[in-house]
Amino acid sequence: MTLTHQISRRLAIALVASAGLFSSVSVAAADKIKVAAIYTLPVEQQWISRIHKALNTAADRGDIEYTYSENVANTDYERVMREYAEQGQQLIVGEVFGLERAARKVAKDYQNTAFLMGSSFGGVGPNFAVFDNWILCHTRSESFNARIYGWR
Repeated sequence: MTLTHQISRRLAIALVASAGLFSSVSVAAADKIKVAAIYTLPVEQQWISRIHKALNTAADRGDIEYTYSENVANTDYERVMREYAEQGQQLIVGEVFGLERAARKVAKDYQNTAFLMGSSFGGVGPNFAVFDNWILCHTRSESFNARIYGWR
């Protein structure tokens, strides 16, 4: 199995997990979901490119409206999160490993916005879901991981 295949599978799991967030965010069935992504690196970076490609594919299908910011410094990340929330973005995707507290405060301040963030910690509240860099079930058995992730 190639690294690209593993990353794609992990991304798919994370994006499917984010679907549950929309139960707490009002979205009309006919409306496109407004999605913003915040990247600390260029979208060409291997891991980020997978998320970017998936969100572009959803936008091309007409499922979402997608916008993004790349090369966002940690010192600007909270401001960018708030700007997207103020603009009415319904889902904000990113990673908050270097600014956990600030990101969680933003989520608390914008309860009608769903956040899906790479994080070392668990989700919080009804609108802040997380995924890990590796999205592994560290506490599960190898056979569980093999079933879930297709590892052999």
